[in-house]
Amino acid sequence: MPRSRNEKEEIEKHVGLLKLAQVLSFLVVFVAGVVLGLVTSSHINQHFVSKTEVYSFINHFSTDAPGVKGDNCTIVRDCEKVEDCSSLNAFLRPKNLTHHMSDNELFWRSSMVPKKEGFPYKRVPKVAFMFLTRGPLPLLPLWERFFQGHEKLFSIYVHALPGYKLNVSTSSAFHGREIPSQHVSWGTVTLADAERRLLANALLDFSNERFVLLSESCIPIYNFSTVYNYLIGSSHSFVESYDEPTRYGRGRYSRRMLPDIKLYQWRKGSQWFELNRALAVHIVSDTKYYTLFKKYCLPACYPDEHYLPTYINMFHGPLNSNRTVTWVDWSIGGPHPVTYGEANITVDFIQSIRNNGTLCQYNLEMTSICYLFARKFAPSALEPLLDLASSLMEF
Repeated sequence: MPRSRNEKEEIEKHVGLLKLAQVLSFLVVFVAGVVLGLVTSSHINQHFVSKTEVYSFINHFSTDAPGVKGDNCTIVRDCEKVEDCSSLNAFLRPKNLTHHMSDNELFWRSSMVPKKEGFPYKRVPKVAFMFLTRGPLPLLPLWERFFQGHEKLFSIYVHALPGYKLNVSTSSAFHGREIPSQHVSWGTVTLADAERRLLANALLDFSNERFVLLSESCIPIYNFSTVYNYLIGSSHSFVESYDEPTRYGRGRYSRRMLPDIKLYQWRKGSQWFELNRALAVHIVSDTKYYTLFKKYCLPACYPDEHYLPTYINMFHGPLNSNRTVTWVDWSIGGPHPVTYGEANITVDFIQSIRNNGTLCQYNLEMTSICYLFARKFAPSALEPLLDLASSLMEF
């Protein structure tokens, strides 16, 4: 049956709309494809640009130095030598002293003690020299000469003002040896905090076996070999600890420390100590007794003079010699010892410190070598000390 003219127009109209819809669909798909392609291309370009920047950053620093240090990991140019943070070497001997641990985290980390006997590597015991200072080390050239040639037998740690950096060359044994520090006030518990902070950082290196606390005014009075053999060969630590029955000793005791610390257990001693590793771990692990000192040993009680002597006397007496290896002159009285300058430095003076006519016990035998270090020395003493170093102190 033939269609009317109107029906034909309707059919043509529908066919036209269908073709238009197809064209529009094609255009939508095409545009979507173009947009997707552009987005994908942009991401790919950003990816490779970022990678290029990273490798450029690494190579920039690797060109000038063997490695880039950060968070105790080292990135080096040769991929085969990249040191992973989880490697045994990074765990045993952190090369970078910078970290972001709080004191509590640091003490927890440093108190870890392996239960397995022996070491999975050839361990050479080292002496950790820990310098507690407000800023510069004016006698540093003397110490650099003392350490020269013995790089595998010692470690250096410096607790200075927060952010302070020693002005030394990259070849100096003191370069990059500042630990994360906090402000310290004389006569307060912050001094003892700094001592424990030094100990804890030094304990992170499992090769450190002995730990000696020094100040910017300390000097060595023997050569390195003598000091090293004396400390490594000792069966005891060297923390001065004695009963002082005056207001400067027992008079500083607080009954609020009862029942944990009793008066007869109270001790006094020099701040300048030397510890073996086992005793150092006990010190950083203690919370109970240190908290008592923080609460109740307040001026005129000085925690740096009483905490270690008392704690060691109470729990680890057999590990201690009850004497210090750092000579100090208190002959003038008062809160500070005598300071020696340029005019005082003579052969006879240094000899009088080394051989002062007294004997002391060392590994159950008597010896005339009782002191290895001395203080206090002014910056002006540096030049005459350097002059005497090679002939008298043999370094």
